[in-house]
Amino acid sequence: MAKKHVAVLMGGVSSERPVSLSSGKACADALEAEGYPVTRIDVGHNVGAVLAELRPDVAFNALHGPYGEDGKIQGVLEYLQIPYTHSGVLASALAMNKKLAKRIAAAAGIPVAESRVMNRHAIGNKHPLKPPYVVKPVSEGSSFGVVIVKEDQTHPPQRLSAADWPYGDIVMVERYVYGREFTCAVMGDVALGVCEILPTGHAFYDYDAKYAPGGSKHEIPAKLSPNIYQTIQKLSLKAHQAMGCRGVSRSDFRYDDRFSENGEVIWLEVNTQPGMTPTSLVPEIALEAGHSFGELLSWMVEDASCSR
Repeated sequence: MAKKHVAVLMGGVSSERPVSLSSGKACADALEAEGYPVTRIDVGHNVGAVLAELRPDVAFNALHGPYGEDGKIQGVLEYLQIPYTHSGVLASALAMNKKLAKRIAAAAGIPVAESRVMNRHAIGNKHPLKPPYVVKPVSEGSSFGVVIVKEDQTHPPQRLSAADWPYGDIVMVERYVYGREFTCAVMGDVALGVCEILPTGHAFYDYDAKYAPGGSKHEIPAKLSPNIYQTIQKLSLKAHQAMGCRGVSRSDFRYDDRFSENGEVIWLEVNTQPGMTPTSLVPEIALEAGHSFGELLSWMVEDASCSR
């Protein structure tokens, strides 16, 4: 039986375009190696017309950031009735909005850090939370615009009120959680392994730590006590299901074990469009679980649908 014609959506118009181009190339190459006919689409604002003419069997969504993982491209694909990978319109929009995602996670019993959402111009010269805290744009990914305010800082960073700040005016101010950084992938309704992220030469898992070769070390499976390991897996699956995610997702956590072995596990966010670059986490986690890169992508293509 002939394999499905797959359109790999890549590039796009967000600040994460370079990452998406890298993800898209890796995915297109691997799908071709698996025998799928592949068309590579560098997504622009005319993508609806391009897809309507092409009529692929499946759209593999390798986009990142606004327009790609916030429900917009998913809505176009629903309208055209082209089956697609990853999460649907609502789950994508909810997960991309940090305020709404945290609200849903907390309602599902998932532990989150205290936070407040506010206009960046309202922060001024007075700390909105007791330092240390983190300031995040509400609807960006890949750690774009993340600012960590340390304990000894006397006032918020001036860059938050800069005229050339490109990440929107609404930000989340969140208690800084000390400790180690972990992530866990979900594939369908199965939580895969837990990975510890060890940034090398970076204060936290920022853009360069995520995507630059050697920017971080990934320890899979993470060295954790069985109960904490399983807790992170359970919370990842719970977040995936509470948000209504489909296909593959990845949840990020901080684990503060300074004062006790059980410590504090805090959920940070769920990523509905995890990176698929050579340094990305989900392919490495899936490989440890016995799924090669090609097998993972083939599963995603066969899992694709509308009304997700």
